[in-house]
Amino acid sequence: MHTGRALAGLALPLIVVAASAACGKDAAAGGDKGDSGRIQVVTTVAPITSIVASVIGDAADITGVVPEGTNSHTFEPRPRDAELFTQADVLFVNGLDLEDPTQQLAEDNLPDDATVVELGNETLRPDQYLYDFSFPKSGGKPNPHLWTDPPLAKRYAEVVKDTMAEVDPDHAATYERNYTKFAAQVDQLDQAMRASFATIPTADRKLLTYHDAYAYFAEDYDWEVIGAIQVSDFEDPTPREVADLIDQVKAEGVPAIFGSEVFPSPVLKQIGKEADVKYVDVLRDDDLPGEPGEAVHSWLGLMRFDYITMVEALGGDVEALEAVMVGNVATDTAEYPQ
Repeated sequence: MHTGRALAGLALPLIVVAASAACGKDAAAGGDKGDSGRIQVVTTVAPITSIVASVIGDAADITGVVPEGTNSHTFEPRPRDAELFTQADVLFVNGLDLEDPTQQLAEDNLPDDATVVELGNETLRPDQYLYDFSFPKSGGKPNPHLWTDPPLAKRYAEVVKDTMAEVDPDHAATYERNYTKFAAQVDQLDQAMRASFATIPTADRKLLTYHDAYAYFAEDYDWEVIGAIQVSDFEDPTPREVADLIDQVKAEGVPAIFGSEVFPSPVLKQIGKEADVKYVDVLRDDDLPGEPGEAVHSWLGLMRFDYITMVEALGGDVEALEAVMVGNVATDTAEYPQ
């Protein structure tokens, strides 16, 4: 087993183009899974849990920590979560300062020989980090939402595959096979996204969202993020900032602006009304559609849902995206706290 707090040397140079599981027992309680004799894998937010599950399948026990529909930036794990970490062999976190309180509790309680992997840090070099409205460079924390960009999510899966093959070489062939199938799914989604996006005029491929979770996606797919309501301190913007955003939306002439299903925003609704544009409030950053055990309750289901939502709202053709079949490449046995 690889020991230490991180795996080094996994990051590959990336060119960022400019513009059937049940929830089971309470994941936070840990239960008696540590007595099963199987590799214990702990994850944080649901999209990462899903990517990890796609690679691992049922070859190890996987437990998520951050409940779906929770602000992962500010989520404070409960003391009893510490017990879960004491049993972990591998911890996969997003990194890039996304889940600092959770990661700190984990590192305070992990066994000395546990493997910790910060997927975002293993995927991008520091010179590739993006800073923006919700994550200004002055704050020192880059935008951590890499998983909304499919090529970067595929890299996450590759890191998971390589890590697990080192930790658990007996199942290396399983991890390789599952990764290959997942990568093919990502490639199919990527092609469908590009086909559907091409039906939207370039001038309309602009995003004003509640939370800026799409910066890397925008760079890769030639979209423009024109603003985010949730500012760096995660409070509502000031009246002056709201007025500026209303003026900007009017000037940009975008057909729609986007809110979060999990975090309703009266401010964003107000901006849509005053700028006379459609307000769509169903986007999801890290809350998977459906329920654990359903095919749509997956990273792929989340991405397909969000990008169909965007394309429809902006007047594009979603036929290519609707043709993407959502299904797990391996049995998803992960536990997703709700």
